[in-house]
Amino acid sequence: MREIGHFIGGKAVAGTSGRTANVFNPASGEVTGKVALASTAEVDAAVEAANAAWPAWASMPPLRRARVMFKFKELLERDRREFAAIITSEHGKVLSDADGELQRGMEVVEFACGIPHLIRGEYTEAVGTGIDAWSIRQPLGVVAGITPFNFPLMVPLWMIPVALACGNCFILKPSEKDPSASLKLAALLKEAGLPDGVFSVVQGDRTAVEALLAHPGIQAISFVGSTPIAEAIYRGGTASGKRVQALGGAKNHLVVMPDADLDDATDALMGAAYGSAGERCMAISVAVAVGDSADKLIAKLEPRIRALKVGPGTDPEAEMGPLVTREHREKVKGYVDIGVKEGAKLVVDGRGMSLQGYENGYFIGGSLFDNVTTDMTIYKEEIFGPVLAVVRTPDMAGAVRMINDHQFGNGVSLFTSDGGAARDFAAGIQIGMVGINVPIPVPMAFHSFGGWKQSMFGDHHMHGMEGVRFYTRYKAITQRWPTGARRGAEFIMPTLGR
Repeated sequence: MREIGHFIGGKAVAGTSGRTANVFNPASGEVTGKVALASTAEVDAAVEAANAAWPAWASMPPLRRARVMFKFKELLERDRREFAAIITSEHGKVLSDADGELQRGMEVVEFACGIPHLIRGEYTEAVGTGIDAWSIRQPLGVVAGITPFNFPLMVPLWMIPVALACGNCFILKPSEKDPSASLKLAALLKEAGLPDGVFSVVQGDRTAVEALLAHPGIQAISFVGSTPIAEAIYRGGTASGKRVQALGGAKNHLVVMPDADLDDATDALMGAAYGSAGERCMAISVAVAVGDSADKLIAKLEPRIRALKVGPGTDPEAEMGPLVTREHREKVKGYVDIGVKEGAKLVVDGRGMSLQGYENGYFIGGSLFDNVTTDMTIYKEEIFGPVLAVVRTPDMAGAVRMINDHQFGNGVSLFTSDGGAARDFAAGIQIGMVGINVPIPVPMAFHSFGGWKQSMFGDHHMHGMEGVRFYTRYKAITQRWPTGARRGAEFIMPTLGR
């Protein structure tokens, strides 16, 4: 049985708490490893190592920190197939999707390589007579990231490169469901030249999370997960005086206008609703059919969903792999049960999926509901599985009201051929990330990722310049050198421009 431990002080260390959790292969249902669950003392050890390493790392010229990121990017490219295999073995997503996850993470590393430019301040000569002023950004210190199972590589890479390049030390607490990618990341960062203690991995569960939130040696917390936990992380972290960004759940809509290219919209919905078995915070789980588009859209979707190629992630022909755990599969099935009970029309039922040779795997087929209304549970709650709900509305105004009224505000898409309608939609929709004829509008690394409403707690979105701002403090400096003449005491508010 493979033992999965921590990475502290520049080396892999075994767990000492005596507590472990099983790690499964979702395609077979087999236990493939046991991951250590950290104690508070083990979290303390990681923070101690990070605080010891921080002064030297923070004082290192940004250009040298950038060179570590350049080397790290090279190593990620070198080992990308190994990363994909690790992700698929513990998460279940197909290999091509796992490789795509790595690609989106590497783009943030590329962004972080430009940190000498990104972190520079501004200088103003002669803000007053003989007085100059400038601004700088300085690292926070030791920061931590708590990341979800659905992107065991990409989400950590949305945090780690920016935090490190800015001069912080970073402690990662990955999901205990698929922990192995985190240790591979740690090994590559060390190989890239990162000093010992600057990056640590603490495996664990709630005990580790609570220890990170309460620890006075940690200055900031980044989190991605469900909304209830995101809100708890935000409240707990800020109550402990920490800076917090906590990204929560989603119920992403894709609006199909009557003038949309329906083949294009159907392709978009298939990939965005059923890719990664719907286990994405940017998955489309609601199709809003406007006007007379609904019947035609259903007619195109139904045969495509029935023909979905579901299989183990290692199968090169598979389009959708298993769900991450048996418990999560039963939860998704339960949502389908609720949808039927509440009166939605179940057009395609994926609950009976079983694969020969993989009967113990956590597979479920794609499901499609029609005639879903906004008071139904399957509309209001995040399912996080391959279930698409079609809601009908007579016009765009109704679609906008519906989306703006929803508790979540992560992502939204509009498919149309009308540029004016698209412009109005983008301006009026109360959602953090908007796609026009783009089904999954995840911003590139040099922009920033984040939602509104119950999808995001905190002021700063993730990666891009928002990430630089989150992981640094702004400092303004005003300087004057004596010229020989004494000015005497002044008892008014300084007005340097005089």
